[in-house]
Amino acid sequence: MHAIQDRPVAVDGQVVIRPMMYVALSYDHRMVDGREAVSFLVRVKQYVEDPRRLLLDV
Repeated sequence: MHAIQDRPVAVDGQVVIRPMMYVALSYDHRMVDGREAVSFLVRVKQYVEDPRRLLLDV
């Protein structure tokens, strides 16, 4: 995980400033398939962006 920094992003056709953070995952391809690793990171991203998903599983 990296530091949270304000970065420009496109939202609805407009450039706005949003706090962004990079998350990296390291894994051994002999043990974990890349597809499962990416699915895990997508789920982590969803939970960080909307923590209600942890309780409601939306």
